[in-house]
Amino acid sequence: MPLTPEQQAEIDELRAHPRPTLRAVSEGMERHLYKAHPVLDHGLVRVIDYMGDDGAITQAARVSYGRGTKSVSNDEGLIRYLMRHWHSTPFEMCEVKFHVKLPVFVARQWIRHRTANVNEYSARYSILDREFYIPAPEHLAAQSTVNNQGRGQVLEGDEAARVLDLLREDAMRSYDHYEAMLSQEGQQGLARELARMNLPANVYTQWYWKVDLHNLFHFLRLRADAHAQYEIRAYAEAICGIVRDWVPFAYAAFEDYRLGGAQLSARGVEVLRRRLAGEEVTQENSGMSKGEWREFEAVWG
Repeated sequence: MPLTPEQQAEIDELRAHPRPTLRAVSEGMERHLYKAHPVLDHGLVRVIDYMGDDGAITQAARVSYGRGTKSVSNDEGLIRYLMRHWHSTPFEMCEVKFHVKLPVFVARQWIRHRTANVNEYSARYSILDREFYIPAPEHLAAQSTVNNQGRGQVLEGDEAARVLDLLREDAMRSYDHYEAMLSQEGQQGLARELARMNLPANVYTQWYWKVDLHNLFHFLRLRADAHAQYEIRAYAEAICGIVRDWVPFAYAAFEDYRLGGAQLSARGVEVLRRRLAGEEVTQENSGMSKGEWREFEAVWG
């Protein structure tokens, strides 16, 4: 389960006693504060704290005090201009801190996004729970034959059942051995910092992840993309729903100009211009390498 009864009781207590504040407040984000959004089989994402809103972005862009005298429509237009022209600094004025519970193999992929602050649950001091990510049958797939880092056809029947059995058995056996190595009556036991190495990569860990909005949008552009690995994409999609309510103008601009978008090199722009003019363009007369041409054709072919 994503949250224990004790954790849920603590969240309910926090939400039952709101406090007045003079700082900028996003009503959409206030609805998300502390609430756990389930992800995968045992995972979650929840907002612990945040700073700023759409107004903080436009305020920083204008370097004004207070909210200024600009209308809402002007604020929305300015945010769209900033996003369209890749002005990053105003978006860095907003920050959010998440509590994330996720499988270790997803965490190792997530942490490649280095422009954030992270504090992870320590298995040197505490014993990890017996919780493992086991994919749903529809997410069991063979290796892709066209993408070395992707999935192909979904496994079915006996093969899918065999893989699921192996995943469950290996996870439980590893945890049984992990427990057996720890200190027990009549034996010293192995140190927790060593015993943890026996756990598989699908065991769940937890961390606090604090990031500004500019770098969060970069994370979401890559990880909410349809080509991203399903497991991390599930977290990114949950975060997208939260950010949409937090900064609606900024998120709408992000959707229009970044999410699912493709970037063209100067050569790509020229090839597209020539094709629109009716010219037949091939890899040989495009000036592109074979790799560039494959990438171009995958999007624009």
